[in-house]
Amino acid sequence: MKKILSILMAGLMGLSCLAGCGGNNNKTSAAGKKLKIVATIFPEYDWVMNVLGDKASDAEVTMLLDKGVDLHSFQPSAQDIMKISSCDLFIYVGGESDEWVKDALKEATNKDMITINLMEVLGDKVKEEEVIEGMQAEEHEHEHESESEHEHESESEHEHEEEVEYDEHVWLSLRHAETITGKISEALAKLDSANGDIYKKNASAYTDKLKALDEQYKEAVKGKTNPTLLFGDRFPFRYMTEDYSLKYYAAFVGCSAETEASFETIKFLSGKVDELSLKSVMTIEGNNHKIAETIIQNTKTKDQKILTLDSMQSTTSEDVKNGATYLSIMEKNLKVLKEAL
Repeated sequence: MKKILSILMAGLMGLSCLAGCGGNNNKTSAAGKKLKIVATIFPEYDWVMNVLGDKASDAEVTMLLDKGVDLHSFQPSAQDIMKISSCDLFIYVGGESDEWVKDALKEATNKDMITINLMEVLGDKVKEEEVIEGMQAEEHEHEHESESEHEHESESEHEHEEEVEYDEHVWLSLRHAETITGKISEALAKLDSANGDIYKKNASAYTDKLKALDEQYKEAVKGKTNPTLLFGDRFPFRYMTEDYSLKYYAAFVGCSAETEASFETIKFLSGKVDELSLKSVMTIEGNNHKIAETIIQNTKTKDQKILTLDSMQSTTSEDVKNGATYLSIMEKNLKVLKEAL
């Protein structure tokens, strides 16, 4: 990937310079030019738009993953890299799925670019990826490398042994969204100081809405005797469940590429549904509910509902045009959560 990016950037850098996209982009707003902002995923994009408010027309905001491509399988196009290279503000998650970002930023033509790495912003609030009882562990790619690859990378063998994977899905915490919105407001005020107070005011109004929804989530789980969710799917909602002290079981971790659950996993999860008298089995967005259906068919009553929580990993630009917002999706998730509990 690094070699591919280097080759792409070699050609693109010259084009960027000819187009006047490099250099002091942090001063473009004062000169009447639009701020260029690139966000990798939908939640980041929506937070930016809310902080910009009425000033959104003064900025060119790009959402890279706008076709429903999953964060974990996304690879940037040459056009994507060019937009990142010359933008004023670049926002990305910063987890394992964003490894490509390091090489893209090395070749940036705008050396005054401000970057926001969500996981760095949150610091010690970021959680290690968790494999709990009954969850099907996924084998890592480096366990399947050839002997020659092992020999070539023997010097980093110790690093692989100690490597820790972190849960990337930080945007699914309303409380984390508050923190990140504040950081976006600070970055925009630095890039466009003339409108800094407006961005601060917009961010404050938006975080008030996040706080209000957070209170509704807390109220929804208050007094529940068995606040447990069981996912016949990947589980990207760890940050949300920890915010509200919810217990959970799931077939796979949030970043898993697995699509088939083992007999042992199905048996364990079906048994938990029976043991806890759960009335529903959860999935994330998408049409493939095969694992959830199989879990239900292996319970005693076989009458549980399948409920879906939206992790916003497949939200498209078309969804945005149709009115999808971070808050509207989290409000829908709250309704689903209430039914599940």
